[in-house]
Amino acid sequence: MLLSQVHMDGGLAVVAREGSEAAVVRGVGSVYDLASEAANTGRSLAAVVAAQGLGAAVDLVGMAAAGRMALPITHPDPVHMHLTGTGLTHLGSAATRDSMHTKTDAADATDSMKMFRMGLENGKPATLPGVQPEWFYKGNGTTAVASGAPLTSPGFALDGGEEPEVAGIYIIAADGSPCRVGWALANEFSDHVTERINYLYLAHSKLRQASFGPEILVGQPPADIRGTSRIRRGGAVIWEKPFLSGEANMSHSFANLEHHHFKYGLFRTPGDVHVHMFGTATLSFADGIKPLPGDVFEIEAAPFGLPLINPLAQDADPGVAQVRAL
Repeated sequence: MLLSQVHMDGGLAVVAREGSEAAVVRGVGSVYDLASEAANTGRSLAAVVAAQGLGAAVDLVGMAAAGRMALPITHPDPVHMHLTGTGLTHLGSAATRDSMHTKTDAADATDSMKMFRMGLENGKPATLPGVQPEWFYKGNGTTAVASGAPLTSPGFALDGGEEPEVAGIYIIAADGSPCRVGWALANEFSDHVTERINYLYLAHSKLRQASFGPEILVGQPPADIRGTSRIRRGGAVIWEKPFLSGEANMSHSFANLEHHHFKYGLFRTPGDVHVHMFGTATLSFADGIKPLPGDVFEIEAAPFGLPLINPLAQDADPGVAQVRAL
């Protein structure tokens, strides 16, 4: 089952889809409400949707073309949605990162390569926990962008590049237990030029908007996920490459990555939503591409439904941040 949210009749409607058939979920205003009920009653999300029942059919392709897709989950208070991620988790990810952080002494492995090797050795343990992954913070729900809306690079940024990923979507139950709503495509939009200056700038480079959706896959994803990432300029494709995800193509298990996020009590606050991006090995930046405002990022993989599409925009430089003494 795939779940999404669309702008309809002046508000949000929840849409459930099996195959090509999509319909409004009756009597519910948000995926957040559905997920909260499932998390706090012990029922599956599919059971909660079935109990609500389905109403009018929805043309999701038409909705997307009309720019009416919303984020597939939102929080009533956006600051209670956390956007986070892990890197160096995919079997091809070390080469891309290593090329950005190469040391002058070629015989000495970079910290990125060391972290990647740690994941190879103990990222999929038979018994949890395994080794910790790289982890980073991106922002909260105010920086989450729906499919069809622009990803906006700050005026001070040196680059705005795509990262095609799979994200886990979670809600925290009233008892503090994390519950997985499902999985979605994500564009973990980053500033790779800033990161390349020094790997200690990674945290700065990740404080950017991100997009995910437009649909959430409920249930287990395939172990071998194969998708395509592309960039269009003026309607023409200027770069396109397949990307791989899923545990068959990763150095960490999803369970290990989830453990090392939710082991922190900070991330088990009842009612909060988490969108945790699991990394990638495919970047246009690695191929020398510099996206320009107006370019369009497209990320697609069949199990996740509609493609995730976002144009690139650029903010004006706000100048020096001024702090006012009280």
